[in-house]
Amino acid sequence: MRSPEELKAGGLIPQRQKRMVTIRCMAPGGRLTSQRLRAIADVADKYGRGIVHLSVRMSPEILYVKLEDVEAVTRELAAAGQRLASCGKRVRVPTACGGCEYNPNGLVDTQRLAQEVNERYFGWDLPHKFKISFSGCPTDCMRSRENDLGFQGEVEPALDPNKCNGCGLCVEVCQEGALYLKDNLPWRDPGRCLGCGDCLHSCPTDALTVGRCGHAVYVGGKHGRHPHVAYPIASLVPDELIFPVIETVIHWYREHGQPGERIGDTIDRVGINILRRALKPVIGQYLLSHVDLEKPRWQSVFYRGVAATFPAYED
Repeated sequence: MRSPEELKAGGLIPQRQKRMVTIRCMAPGGRLTSQRLRAIADVADKYGRGIVHLSVRMSPEILYVKLEDVEAVTRELAAAGQRLASCGKRVRVPTACGGCEYNPNGLVDTQRLAQEVNERYFGWDLPHKFKISFSGCPTDCMRSRENDLGFQGEVEPALDPNKCNGCGLCVEVCQEGALYLKDNLPWRDPGRCLGCGDCLHSCPTDALTVGRCGHAVYVGGKHGRHPHVAYPIASLVPDELIFPVIETVIHWYREHGQPGERIGDTIDRVGINILRRALKPVIGQYLLSHVDLEKPRWQSVFYRGVAATFPAYED
């Protein structure tokens, strides 16, 4: 008889009903083919009670499966290309919004990154669960600050003054008040700008274009019984450095984390600057400093009515 931890490692969640489990199916980025959806529905009808629950992190879960049917269920799902997910102390299936594939607000390709992250890191053993998310823009549908490692798309606009006609539309659409007109040209306040790109979409002359585009990086978030707001650690990190960031953070967590300790608690105990030193050779120019933390968006985040402030970073 397998232990509860062994069951969870294989994507099987023990139910309160004796000798019954929930089968957690893998859906990286929340994406499934219609073929896999049909297979999940067929298995739920055949081996469960015709019920599929969608977990908070986008995983379809087949309820009320008997332990003796698990092997058959796994085999039939695999025939349709459907793998099982995982629970417990390891890297989980990443979540992602639609990103820039079809969402007009998306700035980065969250789906591609989520699929590749899943292939590279899913199931790696760690001191505790480890959740990775990708949001395509500062709307942050995937709640970057509530994940162990969260990435959020952002853009830094660039201005071609020769194309600008001074119409001020970009100033009007900016919800953050980060733009203002001076000498008939838009000027940007970096301390207010969230990097959403709304100004780029509004410009009728294409005077505003993408200067830099990348990801804000947050480490150490979690929800649950004892929520923890993630530490903002980097900004405008390009796609090609995402995997080095993930691997550096994971290896740091393995070295410093204690058994049963989430990475946010590890950072609280060891210190954010220790993690920052590990990341500096990888993404030095993109790391946030104490100056960056003076921006309103970084100073504090209200979470369930409690203001969480962040310690000063060493440069």
